[in-house]
Amino acid sequence: MKHPRLFLHVQEPALAAQLLQSAVVKRFIVVKSSDAAPWSEQLLQQSCDLAFIQADQHSEADYQQLLSSNILAEMDFIFVSDGNPEPWLDKLMRSGAGYHFRQPLDMVCILDTLQDFYQQLSSTQQQVKANNSMLDQFGLLVGSSRSMLKLYRTLRKVAVTEANILIVGESGAGKELVANTVHLASYRAEQPFIAINCGALSPELVDSELFGHTKGAFTGALRDHQGVFAQAEGGTLFLDEVTEMPIEQQVKLLRVLESGEYRPVGSDKCRQANVRIVAATNRDPQQAISDGLLREDLYFRLAQFPVVVPPLRDRNDDIVGLAQHFLAYRNAQEQQQKQLSTATLQLIAEHRWPGNVRELKHAVERAYILADKMIEPDHLLLEMALADTTETELNEVPAGVPLEQLEKAAILNTLEQNAGNKTDSAQQLGISVKTLYNKLEKYQQTEP
Repeated sequence: MKHPRLFLHVQEPALAAQLLQSAVVKRFIVVKSSDAAPWSEQLLQQSCDLAFIQADQHSEADYQQLLSSNILAEMDFIFVSDGNPEPWLDKLMRSGAGYHFRQPLDMVCILDTLQDFYQQLSSTQQQVKANNSMLDQFGLLVGSSRSMLKLYRTLRKVAVTEANILIVGESGAGKELVANTVHLASYRAEQPFIAINCGALSPELVDSELFGHTKGAFTGALRDHQGVFAQAEGGTLFLDEVTEMPIEQQVKLLRVLESGEYRPVGSDKCRQANVRIVAATNRDPQQAISDGLLREDLYFRLAQFPVVVPPLRDRNDDIVGLAQHFLAYRNAQEQQQKQLSTATLQLIAEHRWPGNVRELKHAVERAYILADKMIEPDHLLLEMALADTTETELNEVPAGVPLEQLEKAAILNTLEQNAGNKTDSAQQLGISVKTLYNKLEKYQQTEP
């Protein structure tokens, strides 16, 4: 059983005794501060999961040291104070430090908060159950590996700020789910979440899609059209694959981020943008800048807070659990009891999954269609390239499967074979990139 580490800096003896005698704190490995050095230096030298800090007026240098380090993104904090205004403590809270309790302290609430953190940080605890899945869940994200739990903590901290976020991760790793989870955990959760794929925009219509247009602004503009900035008013605008936006259009996006204003095509009136920007790319941003695909000044505007989504191969503890999670949902939807054989589970654990979570999910869905009761390794179709499909293999597809499902399997299989490259996949499938994006968006909307 994993015991999380708690850093404790409390000057008041009665409060320290009350905490150390509580049942929940006894479950932590407690690291107490000493008088040998400033508590911030001691904290930075420790490998802890949570810090409980009693703030005082002499801690300004300690607060500044925390702000200048990366520790706010790596661990959680609980501060208690006497209620006197502390500017540096306020800055820490605005940076997503965690909780701040003021005197008179409600110890029941404080101990409940510590219990919540213990359940989240302990690897044997479960947060949110999903049917018969054994994996933790935060927002729309599922996983219990150490890298995912660290991601959950980071997202919870940054979600309550107004910082623009740039999500970096491989194709299929779940970047849009991360963006949606940030929105759901933010103060804008009751307002719209609007997603647009920058790679699917035609250069001629980028301005209209982003900023909208008025009736008669150009040939074919038969009515006023709201752009995504207007659609997302008060909420979150997700710019997926932002590095695929034409470089000349990136200047216009940058102008909106700098001034907060935009003008619909054909209008002479500026509008004020009230949206939180979350962008994503499957490219290395620095390489994209070097290749001339991303403006450096736009990068710095978008990446006020960068978030890296781990690839599935770095989430070894989650791979089999995710397969069982996806199967549990399909079984619940179809009222079936299909199972993964031992050999299938072994193959799933050993496969590299270059298409990440998306590839795993679609492999399980294909296998679900092909299998009767027990899902065997052959049902996953991991080694079958679409271009090499033979008549024999086609005959193995069960009769009566809707064409829409077969089309979906063909598209997803081609994407997996091309490691998520949509341009190559669209060319092989004989469809346009925009059509491919539209179909993928449709599949995303129907996923649980």
